[in-house]
Amino acid sequence: MPFSRDIPHWFDGMDLQLTKRHSTAATMAPARRDDDRIIETSIPSRLDALPWSGFHTRVVMALGITWVLDGLEVTLAGSLSGALKESPSLHFSNFDVGFANSLYLAGAVLGALGFGWLTDRIGRRKLFFITLALYLSATAATALSWNLASYALFRFLTGAGIGGEYTAINSTIQELVPARYRGWTDLVINGSFWVGAAIGAASAIVLLDPHLLGPDLGWRLAYLTGACLGLVVFVMRMWIPESPRWLMIHGRPEEAHAIVEEIEKSVIGHAHDPNQQAFPKIKLRMRDHTPLREVVRTLFVTYRQRSLVGLSLMIAQAFFYNAIFFTFALVLTDFYGIPADHIGWYILPFAAGNFLGPLMLGRLFDTLGRRTMITLTYGVSGVLLALSGYLFSVGALSAETQTIAWMVIFFFASPAASSAYLTVSETFPLEVRALAIALFYAIGTGIGGVVGPALFGALIDTGSRGSVFAGYLLGSGLMIAAALIAWRYAVAAERRPLESVARPLAFVE
Repeated sequence: MPFSRDIPHWFDGMDLQLTKRHSTAATMAPARRDDDRIIETSIPSRLDALPWSGFHTRVVMALGITWVLDGLEVTLAGSLSGALKESPSLHFSNFDVGFANSLYLAGAVLGALGFGWLTDRIGRRKLFFITLALYLSATAATALSWNLASYALFRFLTGAGIGGEYTAINSTIQELVPARYRGWTDLVINGSFWVGAAIGAASAIVLLDPHLLGPDLGWRLAYLTGACLGLVVFVMRMWIPESPRWLMIHGRPEEAHAIVEEIEKSVIGHAHDPNQQAFPKIKLRMRDHTPLREVVRTLFVTYRQRSLVGLSLMIAQAFFYNAIFFTFALVLTDFYGIPADHIGWYILPFAAGNFLGPLMLGRLFDTLGRRTMITLTYGVSGVLLALSGYLFSVGALSAETQTIAWMVIFFFASPAASSAYLTVSETFPLEVRALAIALFYAIGTGIGGVVGPALFGALIDTGSRGSVFAGYLLGSGLMIAAALIAWRYAVAAERRPLESVARPLAFVE
């Protein structure tokens, strides 16, 4: 078999009691005659043994495009700030813009929690379509907003759809991508947010041109761009399978086995033959669901240090990103006098730096390791923000040099932010993975993200560079603190199977 030589390396250090033996029976057989709820399965090792293939590329494209949508949404919200203030029907103030953006993030928080719970309970695949349908309808409705209340409501619902997407998509990608590619893949997928940002910026350049469209039409068409892209994604996801890892624990081992066989056929041309290749197996007790009390005990007792790391990373990156990016356009218009219809030109290079960061540094998370790279990217981002914030406060930057400074900062901050999602999604057991992502995203975004845009909107309204600098120092301090916590407590999860990083709650000795 072309991939058998890699298996021992991937399972180095595994804390499970695995059995390696040939069997002519199905890959999953009852481990005890008196308990048919216990299965013995090699599904995790078979998925990790696969080489990268067209199947994995298609999964990344169909699921990872969630971040393209989020990037499009966030960029439109930032780029359209000036247009919303000038709209004849809306007449938003800076505070109104920040308030609506904060409601978008509040929706993402509640959506992540609700849909995260459902993702662990009813499966990853069903949530793909529920959350995407909510996003599509709410984004289209935003284009029809007639006042602040309607705009804020539709942005809230759009955020709820995106928040739900985070949990289902992150869980599935982690559970389908082979261990040795997991870090780089996850960072690049999360970095694709900035592909959406570039699309949003380019759209804004055209749609906000007053010579082409009226002041109350361009921003409406901009939101319809997101809805149209979402329709394409809906079709792409039709063939994505349910996570076999989720199925094998939730009492559907035959379906999980069939899906893995189909994946193997598409990747290597045939299904695994147990007579020719033995894979490490684990014993699991199938369950219908995981009680919330067990979720709480797992996150805050069994893995409390990992929870500290996940929360620290999420809170810091949420404040850092959302506070700065949601008010990107306001800084350029209020302090540098850049016209609203020119903001897109400044976002394009900014987005390029954000995407290049994960692309160029992502592989180092799988080679140098998680702890080293998380500490480095968070620490450098915090220091650079403090430095550029000081230069901004003394008036030493122009619009162009400010944009260059942000490009450099977010070259490091982008992989840092992506590593927060990577850390949370791979360091907790499968049964609570989606809810862990949802909970830490919700807390991080609730503390750092929801407060950030409104706070910075108010600081910018003061017209004081010193006040804005104080906000930058707060973001810098959070990033540096997160870097120190990661250096002390982060888990060395690079190139290790998920079941080795965090043993399933359903594991049987």
